[in-house]
Amino acid sequence: MISTVVGLNWGDEGKGRMVDWLAADADIVGRYHGGGNAGHTIHVAEGRFTLHHLPSSVFRPGVRNILGPGVVADVDGIMDEIALVTKHGVAPDSILVSAAAAICFPFHRDLDAAEEDRLGRNQYGSTKMGISPAYGDRVMKKTLLVREMYETRHLSDRLAAVLDWANARFEKIYGRPAVRLADAERWVLGIRDQIEPFVADTTALLTAAEADGASVLAEGQLGALRDVYFGIYPFSTSSSCLAAHAPVGLGVPWARVRHTIGITKAFSSCVGAGPFVTEYEPDLAASLRERWGEYGATTGRPRRLGYFDAVATRYGVVMQGADEVAITNLDQLTGVDDLRICVAYQREGRTTREFHPSPARLEESTPCYETFAGWDEDISGVRDFADLPEPARAYVLAIESLLGVPVRYVSVGAQRDALITR
Repeated sequence: MISTVVGLNWGDEGKGRMVDWLAADADIVGRYHGGGNAGHTIHVAEGRFTLHHLPSSVFRPGVRNILGPGVVADVDGIMDEIALVTKHGVAPDSILVSAAAAICFPFHRDLDAAEEDRLGRNQYGSTKMGISPAYGDRVMKKTLLVREMYETRHLSDRLAAVLDWANARFEKIYGRPAVRLADAERWVLGIRDQIEPFVADTTALLTAAEADGASVLAEGQLGALRDVYFGIYPFSTSSSCLAAHAPVGLGVPWARVRHTIGITKAFSSCVGAGPFVTEYEPDLAASLRERWGEYGATTGRPRRLGYFDAVATRYGVVMQGADEVAITNLDQLTGVDDLRICVAYQREGRTTREFHPSPARLEESTPCYETFAGWDEDISGVRDFADLPEPARAYVLAIESLLGVPVRYVSVGAQRDALITR
C-alpha cells in the first residue's frame, strides 16, 4: 500500500517540507512524475536545499529514494543533485533511478524554449526545462528510456530515429540548427557510466518491498490544477499530478493508494500563465512577495499571489482523494490585516461553489469573499494548535470547514520542526 503527498492547487504548496517530515516514518519515498521543472525546498540540519529531481526525503537516514518510470529523467540535473547531496552526507546507495524512465535530453530544453518563443504573447509559462517535449516524445516513441543507454548495439540507430524527429522540428518549425548525431551520442556515452550505479528495476524493488510490508510514500510534483487531464488545460504540466497516478508512475500499477495528504498554502500562489481568480492587486502582491520571498524555486520568477481560494482547493481535495490536509506558510500571514477566503464564484449573474477547470469559465469568474480578522503575534514557535492566536485558529478552522476534510498539519515556519500536528 502506498501513501501520497500531493498538491491541491497550482504547485508551490510546500510539499517538500511535508515529505521531509513524513519520511521519518517511511522506508521508501519516490517521485512518480515530472522532472526538473519544479523545486521542493527543505530546511534540514545540513542546510537549505531546493531539490528539483530527488525526493525531498533524501536527507532522512535509512530511506530509499526513487525516481520512478513516470518521471522524465534530466540526467545532467540528476547527477548534479546527487553530487550536491552526497557532499552533505547522503549515502549514494540510497538513491535509485528507474531504468524505465524516459530521458529528458538537453535538446528537449531547447525545444521547450523555442516553442515558448514561437507562442510569444500566448505562451503557457513553461519553465523551459524540456518537460513538455520530453513527455510528448515518450508518447510519440521518439526518445530513449534510461535502460537503452546500455543497449550498445542498438544505441546509434535509436538515437538517429530520435534525432530525425527532433531535427524536423528544429529546422522546419523553429528555423534552428539541427542536433548532430555525433554530439548526441557523445553526450550519452559521457553520462551513462556516471548514472549507471543508480539505475535499477524499481518495479522489482517495490514489489519485494511491498511484500515485506514496507512503508512507501509517493511524492507528487505541482498540484491538481496543473494536472494534464483534470487541471486548467492548456495551462497545465505534461504529466498527471494526481495521487491516483502514483502507483503507475512509481512502477507498481497494481498497488493501491492507502492514504493521501493534500498540501495547500494558507494563501494562493502560482508560477506561470493562466487564470487566477483570487489574484491580489499588483501593489499588494508586490509588497507581500518581497516580504515573503515568494519567487519560483526553479525559475526564480515572481510568484503570483492571491487570497485563499476554497473553491479551487476543494476541487483539488476531490481530484486528489485527499483524506487530510496540511496548510503551509500560515506564519507568513502574521501582520496581514485583510484576510479573505474565496467561498464561491460569481459567473454570468449566478453564484457557484463548483470549480470548473475551463480557462474560459475561470476568466469570466469573480470571487465571493468572507473576511477574517488577522493577528500580529509571532507564531513560528507555536507547536500546539490551541496556542495559536484565536484569529489564526478561526482562519484554519474556516478552511477546514470549507474543504470538508480534516486539517491535520499546520506549518508555521520553514524549519523541519516548525509544524503543528492536530
